[in-house]
Amino acid sequence: MKRSQKIIMITMAVLLSIKSTAFGQIPVELFAGNEKSTIDIMFFKFFKNKHGQNSEFLFFNRNRASVDYRMTSDRYLPSFGFTEAISYNNIKFKGFAPVAVIQFLNSGITPKAGIQYAKITGNMTLFSWYVSEMKNTPKTDFFVLLRYTDKLTDKTQFFSQIESLNVLPVNSMDNLNFIQRFRLGLKFKSFQTGLGLDMSEYGRKTFVNTSNFGVFIRNEF
Repeated sequence: MKRSQKIIMITMAVLLSIKSTAFGQIPVELFAGNEKSTIDIMFFKFFKNKHGQNSEFLFFNRNRASVDYRMTSDRYLPSFGFTEAISYNNIKFKGFAPVAVIQFLNSGITPKAGIQYAKITGNMTLFSWYVSEMKNTPKTDFFVLLRYTDKLTDKTQFFSQIESLNVLPVNSMDNLNFIQRFRLGLKFKSFQTGLGLDMSEYGRKTFVNTSNFGVFIRNEF
């Protein structure tokens, strides 16, 4: 079985298993860019307590896979990443919370831990964390997601999302990695569509820059 077929099968299996937990709406985004196509499943939900109310434990889920149009048998291969995190959100912490993270990437499995901040309102979501690998010389991640919607008409809303991931290694010899993703469009009930731009920088003294501009379709199942 080809690697790309395995990625698709794994992604679909994860989506189906998540749906069975009945967490509610699951946003799924398809992005077709000039360099790559991606599928992205990301949501955060509070676990329910025995009374059916939100508990203090917040579950963050991110499943992402991409396929490069230049792919050959040994270069530009598909990539995937699954991120699962659980944080303890006490009201006294005012949005801050300790968080435990585990990531499944092409390169392997990596546990991480750190501090998270979350603020979710009717039309805005702000989600951020600073986490570190559980190693002697770890890489640290500073992640920020800001999503904002605003009413335009009775049936249409403005939709925007900015995302930034900064990988900062403790070892001064390791490369830095900066990723930014932008989404701008319209929202119709549970459906969103518009333009998107993904950018990345990788290196230390000199950097390799990439950009992927295209159209996104996003739906909350």
